[in-house]
Amino acid sequence: MKFFYKAIKATGEVYEGEMDASDKAEVFQSIASSGGSLISAEATASRGRAFINKINSYFGKVKTQEKILFARNLSAMTEAGLSISRALGVMTKQSKNQFFKKTITDLSENIKKGKSLSDAMKERPDVFNNLFVSVVRAGEESGDLSKSLKEIANQTEKAHLLRKKITGAMIYPAVILSVMAIIGVIMLIYVVPTLTSTYKELKIDLPITTQFIILTSDFLSNHTILFLFIVAVVIALLITFFRSKFGHNFSDFIILKIPLIGSLARESNSAKTTRTLSSLLLSGVDVVSAINITKDVINNHYYKEALTEAANSVQKGLTLSDVLSKYENIYPVFVAEMAAVGEETGKLSEMLERVASYYEDEVDQRTKNMSTIIEPVLMVVIGVVVGFFAVSMILPMYSLVDAIG
Repeated sequence: MKFFYKAIKATGEVYEGEMDASDKAEVFQSIASSGGSLISAEATASRGRAFINKINSYFGKVKTQEKILFARNLSAMTEAGLSISRALGVMTKQSKNQFFKKTITDLSENIKKGKSLSDAMKERPDVFNNLFVSVVRAGEESGDLSKSLKEIANQTEKAHLLRKKITGAMIYPAVILSVMAIIGVIMLIYVVPTLTSTYKELKIDLPITTQFIILTSDFLSNHTILFLFIVAVVIALLITFFRSKFGHNFSDFIILKIPLIGSLARESNSAKTTRTLSSLLLSGVDVVSAINITKDVINNHYYKEALTEAANSVQKGLTLSDVLSKYENIYPVFVAEMAAVGEETGKLSEMLERVASYYEDEVDQRTKNMSTIIEPVLMVVIGVVVGFFAVSMILPMYSLVDAIG
């Protein structure tokens, strides 16, 4: 094998080159025999992969699971007595994600320059959000960073699992409906024209439903490129619309009003709100700051408005439960009641954590129930569509048989 190597001479001069060797040990021995010290050796066949890794280090992303593992491992190492810079050095070697490896290296370099971990993280908002930074900062100020890192790991994992459950419940019907639409288009382009030509030759009076299917089939067969272009334009317009402020607000409104989906959205947002607030308060963040940070974590603008008012009201001396009780249309009564109990007993973070656990369990059960309900509903929808198509295309054949008879 050819190896690309870097080495250093006894004089301190660094040099590099290529060498044929059976393994890295042979490269090491060869360099050592010439009086040098090997720095690195890499099979040239993998240099292409190294180039890809370098590209990924600039344009990659960090998965949520990697951030959870990062926080947990950093918590364990700092609790064991390792310095932050040394712990980060260990984690740089462990990470297989080149982008995250570069991120951890940047954190380590900033810490060596005298910055705190939270300040270093703040410079990488593409990886560490405001919640992550705030919890770490609270841990640094309280002198218990390992506890805060463990807390943010648990909070991130809970939020990640909640999001996965909701996404999982939506993927199944989306896939089924998408496949059904694709099959329908294929049949309209390739199957229907065969029957259409037969009907046209026999000059049969066709039902309105059959005429509609034939017109749709003719359009798709004769203008396939135009159809694909229209679909692409519609998708682009929908994406642009829902990314706009009005479109985003409209989708938030619709989601809360859809049966089953609306209650699921309210419970998941209640869980996310209480879980985030609980984690921040437990880490030592003051109530107003915790509410403002939570507001940034929530996506639905109705919840953002409620939390904005909550932050302003608490700053003026009111309680969190007073504000939440005004928003029973989005926050269930149970949230405000438990918050009130927490404020009265001085255990607000504990009460909010219980509320979060309760609604996380509710979301879990509701997504399972949705899966059970969606399956028969999808079967009915597919049956209706297939039945409509079959009847529309076969009915003229019976008319033809009756005419011949």
